[in-house]
Amino acid sequence: MATARPASPFRPERIAATPMAFVRAIVRGYEKHGVDPSQALRQAQITPAQLKKADARITAAQMETISAFAMRELDDEALGWFSRKLPWGSYGMLCRASITSPDLGVALKRWCRHHRLLTDDIVLHLERHGDQARLCIAEHRRLGSLREFCLVTSLRFVHGFACWAIDSRIGLAQAQFPFAAPPHQGVYPLLFPGPVYFNAAQAGFSFDAQYLAMPLRRDEQALQLMLQRALPLTVLQYRRDRLLVQRVRELLRERSAELVSADALARELNISTRTLHRQLRDEGAALQPLKDEVRRQLAIDLLRRTTRPVKQIAYEVGFANEKSFARAFRAWTGSSPSELRPPKPG
Repeated sequence: MATARPASPFRPERIAATPMAFVRAIVRGYEKHGVDPSQALRQAQITPAQLKKADARITAAQMETISAFAMRELDDEALGWFSRKLPWGSYGMLCRASITSPDLGVALKRWCRHHRLLTDDIVLHLERHGDQARLCIAEHRRLGSLREFCLVTSLRFVHGFACWAIDSRIGLAQAQFPFAAPPHQGVYPLLFPGPVYFNAAQAGFSFDAQYLAMPLRRDEQALQLMLQRALPLTVLQYRRDRLLVQRVRELLRERSAELVSADALARELNISTRTLHRQLRDEGAALQPLKDEVRRQLAIDLLRRTTRPVKQIAYEVGFANEKSFARAFRAWTGSSPSELRPPKPG
C-alpha cells in the first residue's frame, strides 16, 4: 500500500539538502565502469569522511558539479544505470527532438519515444486520464542498487525540461515510487513538490492535463544556452507558474457569483491583487476580458439549456441585476438574452 509523506520546507539553493545517498550512487556508477571517482569527489569538495556518513547532505551546487564531471569523465549521462552507456549529449538530443513541438503534450510524447532509442531498460509513457496527465516509468530490467537514483533522476530530467520548455512551474498532483521510503525521504517533496507516495506499483508523477496544451516558449538559441548548464533543472524547482489564466477561468466558471471582484479572486488564489494583475499581464491576459469570456459562455449555456429566469441567470454569472446583465450580454453577442432562448415547442 502506498504511503504519503508531508511536504518539506527545504530551499535547495541555500542549504545542503541533497542526500549523500545520491552521491554514493554516482560512486557506484564509477565502480561499474572501473574508474576511480576521487577526482569527481574533489571537484565537488566531498571528503571521504562525508561520503561514508549516512545522514550527510550536500548543496545543489555540489550535486551539479559532481554529476556534470562524472557524466563527462565516464562519457555516460546515465551514470551506470543502464546496460549500455548514454554518451555525453544524449539528453541534449532528447531536448532537441522535443523543442520544435507545438505544445507540451507533443514534446513529452516525443521525449518518451526518443528516450526508447537511447535505452529500453526503462520506458517512459505519457498518459491522460480526464483532467490529469501522468508520466510514468516501466522498468524492463533490474536496476539493482542504482534503482532509486535512476528513477528519481529520470523523472527530474523530464520534469525539469518540461518546466523550462513552457517557462512555467508544473505543479505535481502526486509523485509515486515503487520502493520503500528511504532514510532520506524528507528530500523527496523538495524534488517533487506535492504528495509523495512510496511502495507504489510504478515510478511516475501526475499533473494538471491543462499544461499539455501550453505552447513551448523556447527556441534553438535558448536551448543552446540551457544545455550549457542544464543540470540545475534536475535539482532546483522551477518557480514561475504560467497556468494562472487557466486557474482564473476555472474559478470564475465555478463561482462567478461569489468572485465578482479582483480582490476576492486574489484572496482565493492566495496572492495579492497586484500580483494577480501582473501575472495575468505577463501571460498576455487581463482580468476583465477573462471575466467577460467566462460569463458570456456560461450565460449562453444556461440560456440554451435551462428554463431558468433571466434574472436568476444574471445572478449566477455574477451580475447584481437583470438590467446590467442584459446590457453586457448585448455588448458581447449583439442580441438580448431572451433572443437566445430556444423556441418553445408547439
